[in-house]
Amino acid sequence: AILGPPEVNITSCPNCLNVTIKLPASHFRQKGKLLSLIDIYEELYYDITLKSQDGEHKRPRQRTTEEVFSVVIEELYPSRNYCLSVGVTASLNKNSVPSPWKCVTADSEAQQGYHEVAVAGAVCVSLIIAAVLKCVHAAGFIFPKFSLPQTLV
Repeated sequence: AILGPPEVNITSCPNCLNVTIKLPASHFRQKGKLLSLIDIYEELYYDITLKSQDGEHKRPRQRTTEEVFSVVIEELYPSRNYCLSVGVTASLNKNSVPSPWKCVTADSEAQQGYHEVAVAGAVCVSLIIAAVLKCVHAAGFIFPKFSLPQTLV
């Protein structure tokens, strides 16, 4: 039996990637119930291969006993594109098909703070404009409270 490709989803976080892995389905049934790979093998191993402009890097093999689990790959370069593929094997079955390559760009700390800085700047500019308009109004240049004498008009 060949262990089919796992389902992989990637989300970007500051200088890291959050990888959610769903084990492939099995086709074995027991008493009419479809068995999971964990039901059959109890534990599985997964390998994550990461590609970037620096080349290909295979991360150390990890063990899992869950059908769906997440892994965080940290210490990545910000704003750099990364592609990854996941392969799943069992101690009794080394035949597997890795997941298709999926790519994402790692976020950076600066990009996260950029939105907050832009909003704060917009609020400050709005307050300055409001203050200037209030001063111009108080000086009587716009919407004067008193009408001018006929001789000054």
